[in-house]
Amino acid sequence: MATRINKWLADHQYASRREADALIEKGFVFINGKKAVLGDKVEDADKVEVRGKLAAEKVYYAYNKPMGVVTVNAQKGEQEILDVVQFPEKVYPVGRLDKDTEGLIIFTNDGRLTTALLDPKEVTEKEYSVTVDKPITHQMLVRLGLGVDIGVVGKSRHYKTKKAKVRKISTKRLDIVITEGKNRQVRRMCGALGYKVVELRRFRIGNIKLGSLKKGQYRKLKESEIEEFLG
Repeated sequence: MATRINKWLADHQYASRREADALIEKGFVFINGKKAVLGDKVEDADKVEVRGKLAAEKVYYAYNKPMGVVTVNAQKGEQEILDVVQFPEKVYPVGRLDKDTEGLIIFTNDGRLTTALLDPKEVTEKEYSVTVDKPITHQMLVRLGLGVDIGVVGKSRHYKTKKAKVRKISTKRLDIVITEGKNRQVRRMCGALGYKVVELRRFRIGNIKLGSLKKGQYRKLKESEIEEFLG
């Protein structure tokens, strides 16, 4: 589906739509090597570049989201991340975690990270610690690893997840590495096999790890971490 270039830039955290229009007018935005103009649209296969020096310095944070906090679009009575933590700069979450999931989220104003993490053509590992409601069997681990039909995803009525890396930690706890980011994917994978997830925590995205970061805290990412993440 084609997307207006200013919306694409906003969705990928390069700038707000108004700021994106300014970048386009100044000639900083290129689509497949050709200078973009206001109103241009891009497809998934198009290559978008923002050249020249952008006004805002690029910053990157790892944040440990507590359970009960919503990533974006909080409803009445809910807490949203940017309401409970104040970053020094204007940054945006890259990807989401559902309200009942805790753990690592990256915040930045650099759209390259959004592309690297969310673009279907890219492959970024995301690792979770999963606690379920009953003993884990060998069959469950094998089926999770091979991929699971989690039902409706977009236009697909029977979506099978890609292969995953799975490791049993204890009777009811496992670690799983996935390369997709479907809505509530890990919960749905376990649910399809008859297990209820009682605790879910993401502790790694690519090379970036949660480490000893406490719930509700954030840290600035090292330049070496960003360079490795972007490859």
